[in-house]
Amino acid sequence: MATAPTAANDQRYVYRFGGGVSDGGKGDRNLLGGKGANLAEMASIGLPVPPGFTISTDMCTRYYDEGGIFPDSLKAEVAQGLAHIEAVTGKKFGNANDPLLVSVRSGARASMPGMMDTVLNLGLNDLTVQGLAAVSGDQRFAWDSYRRFIQMYSDVVLELDHARFEEALEIAKEDRGYTLDTEMTAADWQALVAEYKALVEELWSKPFPQDVHDQLWGAIGAVFGSWQSERAKVYRRLNDIPASWGTAVNVQAMVFGNMGDTSATGVAFTRDPSTGANAYYGEFLINAQGEDVVAGIRTPQYLTKAAREAAGAKPLSMEEALPETYAELAKVFDLLERHYRDMQDIEFTVQQGKLWMLQTRSGKRTAKAALKIAVDMASEGLITKEEAILRVDPAALDQLLHPTLDPAAPRDVLTKGLPASPGAASGKVVFDADAAEKAAAAGESVILVRVETSPEDIHGMHAAKGILTARGGMTSHAAVVARGMGRPCVSGAGTLSIKASEGVMRVGQREVRAGEVITIDGTTGEVMVGEVPTIQPELAGDFGTLMVWADGVRRLKVRTNAETPLDCRTAREFGAEGIGLCRTEHMFFDAARITAVRQMILASDEAGRRAALDKLLPEQRADFAEIFRVMAGLPCTIRLLDPPLHEFLPHEESEFAEVAESSGVDIETLKRRAAELHEFNPMLGHRGCRLGVTFPEIYEMQARAIFEAAVSLDEAPVPEIMIPLVATARELELMKAVVDKAAEAVFAETGKRVDYLVGTMIELPRAALKAGEIAEVGEFFSFGTNDLTQTTLGVSRDDAGRFLTAYVEQGIYAKDPFVSLDVEGVGELVRIAAERGRAARDGLKLGICGEHGGDPASIAFCEVVGLDYVSASPYRVPIARLAAAQAALGKEG
Repeated sequence: MATAPTAANDQRYVYRFGGGVSDGGKGDRNLLGGKGANLAEMASIGLPVPPGFTISTDMCTRYYDEGGIFPDSLKAEVAQGLAHIEAVTGKKFGNANDPLLVSVRSGARASMPGMMDTVLNLGLNDLTVQGLAAVSGDQRFAWDSYRRFIQMYSDVVLELDHARFEEALEIAKEDRGYTLDTEMTAADWQALVAEYKALVEELWSKPFPQDVHDQLWGAIGAVFGSWQSERAKVYRRLNDIPASWGTAVNVQAMVFGNMGDTSATGVAFTRDPSTGANAYYGEFLINAQGEDVVAGIRTPQYLTKAAREAAGAKPLSMEEALPETYAELAKVFDLLERHYRDMQDIEFTVQQGKLWMLQTRSGKRTAKAALKIAVDMASEGLITKEEAILRVDPAALDQLLHPTLDPAAPRDVLTKGLPASPGAASGKVVFDADAAEKAAAAGESVILVRVETSPEDIHGMHAAKGILTARGGMTSHAAVVARGMGRPCVSGAGTLSIKASEGVMRVGQREVRAGEVITIDGTTGEVMVGEVPTIQPELAGDFGTLMVWADGVRRLKVRTNAETPLDCRTAREFGAEGIGLCRTEHMFFDAARITAVRQMILASDEAGRRAALDKLLPEQRADFAEIFRVMAGLPCTIRLLDPPLHEFLPHEESEFAEVAESSGVDIETLKRRAAELHEFNPMLGHRGCRLGVTFPEIYEMQARAIFEAAVSLDEAPVPEIMIPLVATARELELMKAVVDKAAEAVFAETGKRVDYLVGTMIELPRAALKAGEIAEVGEFFSFGTNDLTQTTLGVSRDDAGRFLTAYVEQGIYAKDPFVSLDVEGVGELVRIAAERGRAARDGLKLGICGEHGGDPASIAFCEVVGLDYVSASPYRVPIARLAAAQAALGKEG
C-alpha cells in the first residue's frame, strides 16, 4: 500500500454502519455514494444489514489528485472500521480459526450498475479456508468460496486473464462429467484452488497474496481504480455523470448464500421496472452467491409464485421454497418503498434461513414504468403531484413517442452510429432522395442511406421511414431534420462505406445492396440487416395525466419548430402552443417549386427575380394558409429565407436545362451566373437578412404571402415575422420596412387587417451585444442557438463530431454544446441580450428556437433567464413541456 504523509488537519474518510451504529444516512450520498448512504440508512431504521464501513468519495478524489497514493491517516481509519466489523460479528480478520471475510464494493452517488469492480470473500487464504470449513461444518462451501475469491481477485485486482480461470473451471467439470458448478465436491474445489494458484503464479510471476491486509488494500485500490476504467468513463459520458464525483468504497462483512438449501441470494424490485405494475419483481438462486444471479452462470428462479406460474416455469419460486423468509422480505420491501418513497432495487442474501439486506437504491426503469410509478405513487398519496413531475426524466419520453424494437426479437447488427433521432424503422435501402420518394409513392417502406444529407434531400427524407448517414453528428442536417419530422435517424456511422453509384454499402466484408431490407434504431444507433419487428407507441392515460400536472405548474410556453401541416398537427396533438420556428426555405425545396426558385436565384436582374417570385407567391400563400388553419389562432413565428443561395443551385446538366427552358436563358449564361454566386464559406456569407438587403423582393414576396394567407381566414392568426441573421439594428430596420409595406398593401387591397409582429433571430454574438439597439426596432427576439453556438465557439456543427467527444471526455466542455447549451459562453450572450433587449423595450417577447429548445438542461437555463417560451421539434414538445415544469419547480439542468 502506497501512503503519503498525514496533514495535521486531515479530514475523516471512514464511516461505519451496522450493529446498532450508523455514521451516515440517505442524505449523505454525495459523501458516501448511493450504496454507502443507503446501507447506513437501512441500518439506522433497524433492517438486518451486515456491519461494515464506507471510505468516502472525497478519498477517491484525493487518491487521483495525489497520483494513486493513500494518506497515512486512512490506514488507521480502516483499522478502526475493521475493528467495528469484528466487534459486531465476533470474528477476526485473518484469524485462522474463525475468520472474518469481507466484500469490497464500489458505490458512486449516481447508480452505475456493472460499471465498477467488486471483490467478494476477501480474507481467505490457505489457513483461513480451513478455519471457515471448521466453523461452517461445510468443507465444500469453504473451498468453493476460496476458489471464487481467487478467481475474482485475480481478475479485478491483479488484472489477469479472466478467461484462463473460466477455462480451467470448464475443463475441471468436463473431466468429471459435470454440467453444473453445484455438482463439484469439496475435493473438486480444493483441487481447482491448487490449479488457480498455479495459474496466478504463471501469469503474475508471484504467488497469490496470502496476507489478508495486502488483499484488502489491493481491493480498495482496484475499486478506486475502476472509477477511471474505460467502461466507467463511457457510462459517465452517456449519463452525464461528472468524473469529479468519484466513487466510495464499501467494506462489509460477508454473508453467504451458498451454505446449502436454506441459503440463497437474489435481486428484486418493489415494482415491475418494465411496466411499473405494483407487483414484486425479481429473481433468486438457492445455494449461490450474488454474482451467480447477475453473471448468468445459473438460471435464476422467480421470486413470486404468480410470476413463476405466468412464465410457465417449474422450479419453485422463493415464495414457495422459502415461505417464511419470503414473508419477511416482503415486509422489508414495503418498508423500504415507504421510507424512500420510490421504487427500490434491492439485493439480499439468506444465510441458513437468516435474511440480510445488502443494498437498496432507486431502481432503473423504462419510461413507461417511470410514468406509471410516478402517477400511481401520487395517487396513492406516497408522493405529491409535484414530486411525480420531478420523478420522470423528460428525455426518456422519447421511448414513448416513437416505435421501438421488440426486445425479444433477434438482431443481426451490421454497424453502429450515433443515435441521432429516436425510434426504429425497417425498409428497403435507397441511396438517393428521388428514389426514396418514388418508392414511398409506390407504397414501399424505405430507409434513405446517404454519406451525408443536404437540404435538397428533404423530399426523400420525408418519404423515407428512417435515415442513415455515414457522416455527421447529433446536430447534423440529417439529425436535425429527422428529429423535426419524427423520423428515426442514425448518423455518423463511420465504418459504413457507401457507393451510391454502385447501389451498395459495405461494412468490412459485408455488403448491403439497394432494395435489401435493413432496420435502424435511432435510440441506440444500431443498424441491422433484415427486418426487426417494432412495437408501436402507446400514449396511455398515465402520460396524459402527468402532462396535465406538468402544464399546471410550468411558466414557459412550449411551441414547435414546424413548416408542414403534418408537423403542425403532430405538434398540436403533443400540446404545442404555437409555432416558434417555421423555416420557409424547406418549402422552397419542394420538387414542384425548385425550378422557379433556381430561376429566381440565377436571374441577372430584379425583373427576372420578380417573374420567378410571382410563380412562387401562390404556392407560399397556400402553405401559410394551411399552417395558420392548423394552428387555429395561435402565434406563428415565420422565419424569412435564411440559407445561402448555393443550397438551391442546380448541379446536374438536366437541372440547368430545366431552369433554362423555364426562364428563356441559355445554359451557359446560367452556369456563369452560378459561378458568380459561388462562395468560399457560404454559411458565413450571402444568407439571412443579407439576402433581403440585396434582394428585398424576396422578403417582399414572402411577407405578402403571409399576410394574404392570414387575412383569408376567419380565425386570424398572429404572424410573428422573423428576420434571420441580423447583426445590426439598421439591417432589421430596412427589413421591417419591407414587411410593413407589404402588410399595408395587402390590408388596403383586402380591407382586412391582422395583428402581427416583426422581430429577429439572435444568432450572432454582435446581435446579442447590441440587443438594446436592435430591440428598439424589433418586437421580439428568438434565439437561434444552433448558429449562435457555431458563431460563438467558431465551430461547425456538421464537422464538430470529429473532435467534440474528446473535448467532453477531457472536460473542456461539460457536454456537447450543440446538444446542451453552453451556459457559460453562449448562455451568457443569451442572458446579455435578454437583459439589454428588455431594458430597451418593455414586454419584449423572448424565445429560443434552436435544437436546444428540446433539451431539458437548456430549458432549465431558459427558465432562469426568464424567456417566455421554448420551441422544439414536434416529437420533443412533450419533453419540453415536462422539462419546463421541472424547471419551474426548481430542478437544475
